[in-house]
Formats: sequence, structure tokens, C-alpha cells
Amino acid sequence: MGVDRAVLFKLATNERFEQLVKGLPSGEAGAWRAASRYVAGRTRDEALVKAREVLGQGHAISVDLFGELSADPADARRVANEYLALIDLLPDERAWLAVDLSHLALDVDAAGAADLLAEIATALPPGRVIQVGAEDAARTDRVLQCVLEVAGRGLADRLGATVQANLKRSPDDLNALTEAGVHVRLVKGAYVESNGVHAYGEPTDIAYLRLAHQLAATGARWSLATHDGRLREAVQLAAGPVPVEQLLGVRPDVLSELKSRDIPTRVYIPYGPDWFRYWLRRVAESRGA
Repeated sequence: MGVDRAVLFKLATNERFEQLVKGLPSGEAGAWRAASRYVAGRTRDEALVKAREVLGQGHAISVDLFGELSADPADARRVANEYLALIDLLPDERAWLAVDLSHLALDVDAAGAADLLAEIATALPPGRVIQVGAEDAARTDRVLQCVLEVAGRGLADRLGATVQANLKRSPDDLNALTEAGVHVRLVKGAYVESNGVHAYGEPTDIAYLRLAHQLAATGARWSLATHDGRLREAVQLAAGPVPVEQLLGVRPDVLSELKSRDIPTRVYIPYGPDWFRYWLRRVAESRGA
């Protein structure tokens, strides 16, 4: 991993840096021009326009309201209400939702976060899913426990979880999730962690392939979420037409090519006022992701 990539990831979680950039003359406008490639909009209405556009291109979607690290259960209630509104505003069965549990105040009220996740999942029509995002390794236990607890309420068919290949614990987590009947979204892992991880590069790529084969052997519901064409094609050749998920604005030409091969595709559609740090993460990942 290059130094510049690690520094960008740290800046992506630095609120003071965001304020500094936005405070510069034309700073926020310039950052938004760059970020708008990857962000569906700063408002719900803007996001709905982009979501319908992508659906019209024949791709499924996962819609995410930006946010994380909430310490206010009242704010978590507001976030849940936004997701409940999205269910009705995007009635297409291909329109899934995506959320980070720390946006539902997981850190301060784990039981409350589970209840809100269950409420959203219950409101989803059969066949639609709310995907729980991966967060830093310090939260992996809490995220896994929350997903499994909600799955145990009879909602496994409407839940998805994200497994990060760079975490050495992931084979066991994957087993727990597939045994519970939860959809698995397999990613490389975007967080810079200090321990318990495979090295960036080939070791993580090998771990990704091993997890993909582990998933294929279980017959579980799962998808590949990677822009690494070599990994994607290796898995497709070995396991058949596994659904592929991509981020909005990243290699859209690949989506068209996959669709022409009858491989299911899904696009991550993020929106909201907290777009700045997400954009910096995309920039960091471009440094060799």
C-alpha cells in the first residue's frame, strides 16, 4: 500500500480536514464536482433520479443514505425513517437498501440499532434486502452479532451482510452468516487496519478467492463486490454467473459488458450531505485498489 493511499484513508475520517477544504474559496464546489461522479446526490430527490436511471439501464441497485458513527438514538430514528420512505418511493423489487449500523447508533445502543434494522427489514416486501455494510475491524463483532440477532427474528431472507476478505476472521464469519441464511456481499476490505488482517495485495486477493469458493460450495445467496477484473473473472469461470456489485461511477463500461453476458449486476447508489469523506475513500482506493 502506498503512503499516499494510507494518508487519504486517514483524511477520509478527519472532520477537521473536511471543514478546511470546504472553507477554502470554491473548495466545496470543487470537491463536489469531483465527488458527483460517485455520489447520486446530496438530497433524496436527486438520488431517486439517479436510482431510476440506473434501474432503467437494466441494473439492480442498493441505495444508501450516507452516515456513520452516530451517537444519538434520536438521529438513528430519523435515519430509519428515511429508509422506510425509500421503500415506498422505490417500489422496484430490484431496489435494495444499504446501511452502516453505526449510522443507527450501534456504538451507543446496540439493542436499539437491532430493533431499527429489524423494523426496516420487516417493511421490505419479500425478495428485497437491506445490506449491512462493513465497518472497521473494531466493530466487526458488534455488526455480526446485530445481523445474526435480527436474522434470528425470522428476517434472514431480507438481510445482507458484508464480508471483508482482508480480515483473517472472515472464513468463520462467513460460515455463521450463511448458516443463518443471510445474503453475503464479498469485498476485499477498504479500511486500513493494524492487526488481524492479510497484507494488501496478493495475500488479500488469495483470501478473496478462497472465500468465494467457500461461498460457492455452500449454495448460499451471495455476490461479488469488486472492481478487480482478474478476481471477478476467476470466480465467474469457477462458479458460474455470480451476481456482481459495483460502485456508482467506477468502471461503468464493465457493467454493460457483464449485462451482455447475462451476469446479474447491482450498483451502489449513495446519497446525502455527508458525501465528502466517502469521496476521499474512493480517491484513496484508486491508488492501487
